[in-house]
Amino acid sequence: MALVITNVRLALPTQTNNLWRIECSNGRVVSTQCLASEDQLSSPTYINAQGSLMLPSLCHSHIHLDKCFILDRCELSAGSFSEAMQLTNRAKAAFNLDDLYHRGYKLIRDSLECGVTSMRAHVEIDTVVDFSCLEVGLRLNKIFRDVCDVQLAAFAQEPLFDAPGATEPGRNYTLLVQAAETPDIQVVGSAPYVEPTTEQAKANIGLVLNLAKKCGCHVDFHLDYNLDPASEPLIYEVISAAKKLSWARQHRITIGHATRLQLFTPDQWVDLISAIGDLPIVFVGLPQSDMYIRGRTLEVPHLANKYGLDVAMSVNNVQNAFTPQGSVDPLSLCTLGVALFQSATPNNVRTLVRSVTLTSKIAIGQKDIHQDLCISTNDPADFVILHGTPNLQTAVLNPSYDRTTIRAGTVVARRHTSRWFADSAGIGSSSEIAHSNESN
Repeated sequence: MALVITNVRLALPTQTNNLWRIECSNGRVVSTQCLASEDQLSSPTYINAQGSLMLPSLCHSHIHLDKCFILDRCELSAGSFSEAMQLTNRAKAAFNLDDLYHRGYKLIRDSLECGVTSMRAHVEIDTVVDFSCLEVGLRLNKIFRDVCDVQLAAFAQEPLFDAPGATEPGRNYTLLVQAAETPDIQVVGSAPYVEPTTEQAKANIGLVLNLAKKCGCHVDFHLDYNLDPASEPLIYEVISAAKKLSWARQHRITIGHATRLQLFTPDQWVDLISAIGDLPIVFVGLPQSDMYIRGRTLEVPHLANKYGLDVAMSVNNVQNAFTPQGSVDPLSLCTLGVALFQSATPNNVRTLVRSVTLTSKIAIGQKDIHQDLCISTNDPADFVILHGTPNLQTAVLNPSYDRTTIRAGTVVARRHTSRWFADSAGIGSSSEIAHSNESN
């Protein structure tokens, strides 16, 4: 079915007040037209954006489907990584299918309402939860398939080796292999830094890369999550192992956290980028978690401006011991980024928005994405309309709550507020309550 979005503003490189009319058919943009005046089009298949900004839809390039909304089960005291691991393991022991389903459903639903139409959702595989998180993830993947691409990552948060002296992986690895061979699993991931020794962490990297290559999966490592200048950056182990495997470009190697890299000198950054070469390695900063646990996160605009390195940003966790604060909204990361990176320049604003839209989609290996933040003909018809937001700067500095999410040319979610006020003059009487208007 065709869809027309009219009186919309686009994220052009140079800010203008022009309104546009976008026509979609068969899930793609078929025409874009700059309007000479406000469009009065009336049709059952149109949206009047009333001058609001429209962007490519948002993407979670790294989010945990099974550990969300469990903060009420975690009694925080230290705010450390080790505490978060202990509290989460304790909570995981009580997970059941019904609990996992309802929390995961809420996460995806709330994300859709924010404007998210694709996500990489990590589900944990280990001896504590066995395949329960995977089972629920597969169920949610099918339920939301028509409105959101839920790309499941079979993830080993726990060590693959059982003890410091072990040379062979244990039961957690056996379970991960079984999960990777499950239909609809597109990603295999691990957290090498949880291994007992550095050598076992390196072995973890090799095991996961080999498994992913065998199963034809992308790889997602939680890596170098420290600020210890004496620690060896394991990103180089990933690069070395991937080159030995003649890694195929169609399968992404995504690196989450990587706070250790923030200690790099300019020369070390240049050396790292040179070492990566044409390997399909993409970094994802997770500022809400990184700042809470480590106090540092990848400096997205700086890395783009100085080294031409595009870094995605993602939410990671929502309301748990790793990330007690923050919402599921990817745009909130851009607002946080302005303060963290001390910049609201037009160029950096665009970089921040790209990090939660286009760069995040690249990070998860999504092939059909927009050419740029400004909507163009032949783009996929996947958008978010930010109602009441006139430009890209406002979308970053103060993103609106009211939104319409469109996937493949179909409206799949709408978030809408009603407002009223009362003042000392009695203007806000019951007959004068002010309601916000529907946007279409």
